Amino acid sequence: MANDKLITGKTKLLGVIGHPVEHSLSPAMHNAALAQLFEDIANLGLDYVYLPFPIAPENLEVAIAGFAAIGVVGFSVTIPHKQAIIPLLSEITPLARMIGAVNTVSRQNNQWVGTNTDIEGFIAPLQTTYKQDWSQKVAVILGNGGAARAVVAGCHQLGFAKIYVVGRNVQRLQQFRDSWSNSPISENLQVHQWEELAKLIPQANLLVNTTPIGMYPKVDESPLSGEEIANLPTGAIAYDLIYIPKPTQFLKQAEKQGAIAIDGLEMLVQQGVAALKIWLKQENVPVEVMRQALQKHLGLS
Repeated sequence: MANDKLITGKTKLLGVIGHPVEHSLSPAMHNAALAQLFEDIANLGLDYVYLPFPIAPENLEVAIAGFAAIGVVGFSVTIPHKQAIIPLLSEITPLARMIGAVNTVSRQNNQWVGTNTDIEGFIAPLQTTYKQDWSQKVAVILGNGGAARAVVAGCHQLGFAKIYVVGRNVQRLQQFRDSWSNSPISENLQVHQWEELAKLIPQANLLVNTTPIGMYPKVDESPLSGEEIANLPTGAIAYDLIYIPKPTQFLKQAEKQGAIAIDGLEMLVQQGVAALKIWLKQENVPVEVMRQALQKHLGLS
């Protein structure tokens, strides 16, 4: 597969906006897929390149207008723009509105349309590799930030009977719960303080870490003590949204308890797959090429 494809005046632009954005893994993943598609089905004119665009918050509005002017087809959105971009878009999917964040924007009928593919990314392994009937199951989610919102929506979509969100700040937990009050999700959602974990973990069929605890460089940290995770049922799924290190301390602990471990790399791949399908308006996306490109980029293969 040649990644040194010639970029011409006909090459269509995709990209990722953030601040900073130089550490984004998306260009490696998407350009590998686009190069593969260009080689496979060049007759369809799939001539695209995916670029990182560092955009400071004060320049967001003018940048989005500039993207429209130069014919950008679509772009990913990362920190700190996921909420700030919402007022600048013509349309937002109900899913993105429910989460309150946009991570994927596409140009449709000369308008910007925002959605959120994090949900799709999160639930992909739970719908395929670990597929089961979730309707009698309990999800325990550590953390109540932006990532937790996508996880809550994903667990609801999978049909979990109970979704418990655990956090340390009572006020933020209350705000988190209240933000879902007009949604059917509120029927299955409960918020709990960290001190209540001891009674929640033994009930968990799915335990998700949405906190940054354990992320590189603090690789020896975990959101849970060995004592807390010791009560995780054998056969439960432990899912960490972090992908460096691989595995995290949290997942090592969980595996010792006989849990099934899923790391954040697959979520990153699958949210990218979902975005590419939207931008290219086609279902056939080289998932394995994207996965391998990420693993190579991270020195995991």
